[in-house]
Amino acid sequence: MKVKPDLSFWKLWNISFGFFGVQIAYALQSANISRIFATLGADPHNLSYFWILPPLAGIIVQPIIGSASDKTWTRFGRRIPYLFIGSLVAVLVMCLLPNAGSFGMAVSTAMIFGLISLMFLDTSINMAMQPFKMLVGDMVNEKQKGLAYSIQSFLCNAGSLMGYLFPFLFTWIGINNVAAKGTVPDSVIYSFYIGSAILMLCVIYTSVKVKEMPPKEFEEFHGITADEKQEKTDFISLLKHAPKVFWTVGLVQFFSWAAFMYMWTYTNGAIADTVWNTTNVQNAGYQEAGNWVGILFAVQAIGSVVWAVILPLFKSRKLAYSLSLLLGGCGFVSTLFFTDQYLLFISYLLIGCAWAAMLAMPFTILTNSISGKNMGAYLGLFNGTICIPQIVAAVVGGGILHLVGGKQINMLVLAGALLMIGACCVYFVKETVVHTNDK
Repeated sequence: MKVKPDLSFWKLWNISFGFFGVQIAYALQSANISRIFATLGADPHNLSYFWILPPLAGIIVQPIIGSASDKTWTRFGRRIPYLFIGSLVAVLVMCLLPNAGSFGMAVSTAMIFGLISLMFLDTSINMAMQPFKMLVGDMVNEKQKGLAYSIQSFLCNAGSLMGYLFPFLFTWIGINNVAAKGTVPDSVIYSFYIGSAILMLCVIYTSVKVKEMPPKEFEEFHGITADEKQEKTDFISLLKHAPKVFWTVGLVQFFSWAAFMYMWTYTNGAIADTVWNTTNVQNAGYQEAGNWVGILFAVQAIGSVVWAVILPLFKSRKLAYSLSLLLGGCGFVSTLFFTDQYLLFISYLLIGCAWAAMLAMPFTILTNSISGKNMGAYLGLFNGTICIPQIVAAVVGGGILHLVGGKQINMLVLAGALLMIGACCVYFVKETVVHTNDK
């Protein structure tokens, strides 16, 4: 088996640069979906149900995209066609979703329109996001994978930072942050417009700059034999033969992603209540809280960037992973005690530590333990460890909110407890490496 050569920093950068634009779209969705649906008239106890569609789309789409791209060879590449098509759909939907309340529809119709738009947005973002992880697995040797995923993590957090700040910045320059009942403020609508434009430009850049391996070269670098090429695999077979690390890292993922689902769902309402002392979505304070959530998520992204630089300094990857989740858990719990909007920076810096580890560690561990032949399919299936916990968290979220007295801040405390459990589960993970020739 031929050894994949070392790539220059800028080649590694180009492989992941489009992820910057994709993450702007994801950040706008994460920070504003609860705000959009609450503004349209959704009951806070039902907000978690609106979040079922995104991970549901992901768990269906990503394995299909992964498996299909494993078998796709075109003049444009193996993964890039899916990346480009997904991004194009995302751009179109980003221009429609925030306008759900502006087309003169009844509240129920606007809500349905918003839900359908959300489903298409998350499906397309998933379709655009997955190829970046596959490109690293395809093109980067084991020695450089840590650096490659660190670059991807940096670009991810830089994109998140920009997406989170857009509504705040647009409000600051004078764009209206309050709208008529049932409609979304212009500050949010323009954020989605600008985000969609940047997404398209970034994806075009990666599509032009990155040249994927031709089929024969790929097989040589990944040690794929003629017999293996003839093998027909399905998702059930792949899961049966998945390395143990697939399941142990998946257990950590379950608690980690359930925690962040509650952050995305309830931060807006929690901060509006504890800092601005309002739960009324028509109140200017509630919309100010919505902008401040963008700032807090931006602080989280900054914390992630800083922590991503520190993570490689740890000799033990498991220690770094576990400590990161523990710090994030402490950050979530601390939101219960901070009623000053600026003190919450501490909370979200700590949460950023967990996010940095969640973006890099699981994929580094997993791609080291699987062969290139089914890389895309396995990464698509592994996305189930991201989507399933979000679906479970969304389904039970409304009921749990009732149990904790309807206080959305208590859902953030629960998120902290889930991350701490995930930190303990890291020690069940035993890393393996398949490509021992990549030195």
